[in-house]
Amino acid sequence: MKNITIIPARGGSKRLPQKNVQLLGGIPLIAQSILDAKEFPDFVHTVYVSTDYTQIKNIALTYGAKVIDRPIQISGDHEPTVSALKHVLESLENPVDWVFLMHPTNPIRPQGLLSEAFQSMQGRGADSLMTVARNHQKFGTIVNDVFVPFNYTVGQRSQDLQPLYFENGLLYIIASDLVLQERIMETKPFPMVVNHPFASVDIIVWEDLVYANYLYELSNIPE
Repeated sequence: MKNITIIPARGGSKRLPQKNVQLLGGIPLIAQSILDAKEFPDFVHTVYVSTDYTQIKNIALTYGAKVIDRPIQISGDHEPTVSALKHVLESLENPVDWVFLMHPTNPIRPQGLLSEAFQSMQGRGADSLMTVARNHQKFGTIVNDVFVPFNYTVGQRSQDLQPLYFENGLLYIIASDLVLQERIMETKPFPMVVNHPFASVDIIVWEDLVYANYLYELSNIPE
């Protein structure tokens, strides 16, 4: 069985320029995901970074990943992630069984997440996995300047809400044949629930990076 991690990391980022090379805990964001993947060599055999940016490429090589140069035609703002994943698989000489997708913008993961996730998926015979987290907020829409509750009734307690979950982006595991068919979100992925402060970290703007560094420092304080 051959499993790989793919970390897609474009160079272009408008809301937080050079986002993937910003520092978290003193090292670049892209490196955090590389190091996470390399902790499990028994079942994650190679780490690939797909990028169109020289600085990201150099950092990835420094931290022991292999780099697949992403063509400009699949590097745009609106290009789906699966395009980069498929390109990596098609660039390899040997077949792959499972793809671990790790976004550099969700760089703080609970310890042992990759191992736990892979074992959970294998035990269920699933062809894909995504991590999700429980939402505890009261959502609504605005119609004609009036707030209309969506997932609750007025006066309902938060603890009595019907459980809703959000895709937290910490980890995806996908069978390679699904990637090659560009069907990674058309299947029925096993939803691994990860209720953890790290699940709220998604670095899009500067304030997200500040918050991520705060949580990172807290998580590394000796007990």
